[in-house]
Amino acid sequence: MRQISALTVLSLLSTTMLSPVTGARADDLPLTIPETVVTATRIPTAASSIAAGVTVIDRAAIEEHGYNTLTQALSDVPGVHVSQSGGPGGQASVFIRGTNSDHVLVLRDGMPVTDASEATGAFNFGTDTLSDIDRIEIVRGPMAALYGSGAIGGVINLISRRGTEPGLHWSGDLAGGYPALIRGSVTASGMQGPIDYALTAESQSQRGYDANPQREGSYTGVREGFRDRIITLNLGYTPVEGTRLSLFARANTADFGYNTLGTPTFDESNSNGRTASLLGRIGGTTHLFDGQLESSVFVGQLQDDRRYQEPLAAADPNQTSSDDRYHSYRTDAQWNNTLHLDKWITVPGLSDSAMTFGYEYTGDTIKVRTNDNYGGFPFAESAAASMTDQAVFAGLQTTVLQRLAVTGQVRQDWVDNNAPATWRLGGVYDLKEIATHLKLSYGTGYRAPSLFDRYGVDSFGYVGNPNLKPEQSQGWEAGFTTDIPAAERADFATVGATYFDQRVRNLIAGIYSPVDTEINLGSAHVHGVETEATVRPAQWLDLRAAYTVLDTTSVGQPASEGSQLLRRPQNEASFDVTIRPMAGLRFVGTIIYTGSAHDYLYDNSGNGIGYGIGQHGLIANVGASYTVTPRIELYANGWNIFDSRFEPVNGFQTPGPTVLAGVRVKL
Repeated sequence: MRQISALTVLSLLSTTMLSPVTGARADDLPLTIPETVVTATRIPTAASSIAAGVTVIDRAAIEEHGYNTLTQALSDVPGVHVSQSGGPGGQASVFIRGTNSDHVLVLRDGMPVTDASEATGAFNFGTDTLSDIDRIEIVRGPMAALYGSGAIGGVINLISRRGTEPGLHWSGDLAGGYPALIRGSVTASGMQGPIDYALTAESQSQRGYDANPQREGSYTGVREGFRDRIITLNLGYTPVEGTRLSLFARANTADFGYNTLGTPTFDESNSNGRTASLLGRIGGTTHLFDGQLESSVFVGQLQDDRRYQEPLAAADPNQTSSDDRYHSYRTDAQWNNTLHLDKWITVPGLSDSAMTFGYEYTGDTIKVRTNDNYGGFPFAESAAASMTDQAVFAGLQTTVLQRLAVTGQVRQDWVDNNAPATWRLGGVYDLKEIATHLKLSYGTGYRAPSLFDRYGVDSFGYVGNPNLKPEQSQGWEAGFTTDIPAAERADFATVGATYFDQRVRNLIAGIYSPVDTEINLGSAHVHGVETEATVRPAQWLDLRAAYTVLDTTSVGQPASEGSQLLRRPQNEASFDVTIRPMAGLRFVGTIIYTGSAHDYLYDNSGNGIGYGIGQHGLIANVGASYTVTPRIELYANGWNIFDSRFEPVNGFQTPGPTVLAGVRVKL
C-alpha cells in the first residue's frame, strides 16, 4: 500500500510555491472576480478564503461539459470518487476523501435530502439529472459543525434555478442521440414586480446499455433503460425590500432496468425499478437593523418512494424473485441567522466579521417491506420506525489585518438518546506578494445510525440494535493555492495542493454471534493529497488537471481488514481541455483515470470469488457547441467514446459509447 509521508507533502508544497515566476507583477495584471460560496460557512464567502476543499459547478459549466446526470458532473472533482452500478438508474455511491458513502451529506438548497429508508442512510446519486440545477457546491472535509449528521467526508449542495431578471424569460433544451436517447426540458423564469419565479419541466428516456460485463459468459446484451420526469417550481414574493417569502416544490419520478448479482450472474430484462420523490418547502428571509441581521425560517417536507421488482425467470439458475418497497418521510425545519458585526466591532485590524447561529429540527419516518426468494428459500426484511434530530449551532468568521480569514463553528445535536457535539476551526492566510493562499483547518464530525441499523429485522434472524452510538470522526487538512502571472494575465496558471488526514471511530459493522446485528466495531484512517492545476496559455485555451492519491486502513471491518476500504481507489486523475478556436465555437474534452480498488470480485463465469483488487480504468468524454445567435446554441456530446469496459463496481460495466446532440434556446 502506498504510504504518504508529511515530508513528501511538504516537499510538494515548497517545490510548487518556490518555482520561478516570470513576467509582470501579479498586482499589475487583471484577475478574474473571485467566486463566492455559501455552503462552506453559511455566509457568501470568496472560495479563496475558505479553509476547505471547494469546487463549484455552475450552470455554465454544466452546459459547457454537457453534463446530463449528477454522477457525470461529480466524476472529475478532486477528492471525489463516483461508484456507479451501470448507467442511469443504477445504484451510485459517492466517496469524498476516502470516507464512506454514507459520510457524504447531500442538500437541496440547504435542506438535507437523503432517503432515510436507505439501509445505510447513504444518498443514491443514480437517478438525479440537472435540468433544474443552477449550481452545485461541493465542500470537502468534515462539515458536521454546520450541517450535522453525515457530513464527515463533505457536503454536496444542489442549488435550484431561480428567477433573477425582470420580465419573462424562456430557456429550452431539446436533444436526441444514441442509444435511443431523447431529452427535453424547458424553464420559464423571471421577475414581475414583487414576484420572482422559475418553473422547470424535464422528460428524458434512453435505451441504455447492459450493465453486465462483456467478459462474463452470461452476458446477453440485454439493455437497462432509463426514463425520468421532473417538474420544479421556485417561487418568491418580496412584499418590502429586504424580505422574501418563498415556496419551493419539486416532483420527480424515474423508471429503469437494473441488474442483480446472483451467483452465477443471470442476465435477463426481468428487473425493474421505480423511484418517486416529492419535496415541498416554504419559508421566508428578512433583513433587519439596516441589513445587519439576516434571519430566515424554512419548513420542508420530503417523501421518497422506491420499488424494485424481479419476477421469477424459469431459466434463472438462482431461481430469484423479489418485490421490495421503501418509503420515507422527512420533515426539516430551520431557523438561520447571520449577524454582520463590523458596525459593532471596531477592533483595529478586524474586518468582514460576522456571526451565524440557528436551530434545526429533522424528523424521519420509514416503512420498509421486502419479499425475496433465492433458490427456493424465502427472505423478507422490514422496518417501521421514526427518529428525530434537534440541533443548535453557531459560527464566527472575521479577517485579521486583511490577511488572515478565520472561521469557526460549533454545533450540538440531540439524536434520540445521543448528544453528539461537533466543531470546526479554520484559517486562510493571504500571501499577497506571491498571490498565494495558505489554508489550515481541523474539524470533527458524526453520523447517526440509520433507522434500519437500529430497528430493522429480517427472516434470517437479523435484529437491529437500538443502542448503537453515532460514528465519530476527527480530521485536519493543510494546503495552498497559487496564481502564477504570465502572458499579461495575473491568473495565467493556478496550482494548488491539499493534504488531508481523518480518523473515524465507532464505525457500524455487522456481527453474527451471539446474534445477527450491528455494533460499533470498526475504525478507519484515511489520508491523502489532492492536487489541481489550471493553465490558461491563451484566450482560446484552458487546460485543467487534477490528481488525488489516497491511503486507507481499517480495523474491525472484515471485508477490508488490513487493506484498502472497499471501492476507494488509491489513485485518480482527470484532465480537461477547453478550446475556443473562433467566436461562438467551443470544444471540451475530458479524460478520467480511476486506479484499482479493493472490491468484491466476480469471475468470468459470473460467480462470486471473494474480496480482492479490482480493475483500473480510463474514460474519455468530448463535447462541442456553437452559438448560432445569442439566443440559439447547437451542441453535441459523447461519453465513453472509446468504449471502455471499465467496471467501477466489479460486475457492473461502464455504459458504452453514448452520443447526444441538440439545441438550446434562450428567449
